[in-house]
Amino acid sequence: MKKIGEVKDGLINRYRSKIRERAITQAKVKIALSQKPFEDFTEDEIEIVVRAEEDNVKTNLKQSAAVALLIALGLS
Repeated sequence: MKKIGEVKDGLINRYRSKIRERAITQAKVKIALSQKPFEDFTEDEIEIVVRAEEDNVKTNLKQSAAVALLIALGLS
């Protein structure tokens, strides 16, 4: 039987990887829409764009959760 800590770590890692995947997808779109070809970006610049998109994804998730909570409290 798994320990609670292992289960928690597994959930956190899965959550982080989904956020990262979504951020990479959004970063690809952002880079594609820029005037600069993808090849001109350094790895550091790409990582900066992905990190910024990760922050955006996290912020959006937090806002959505807060709104859902407020709606649930208001409806009950």
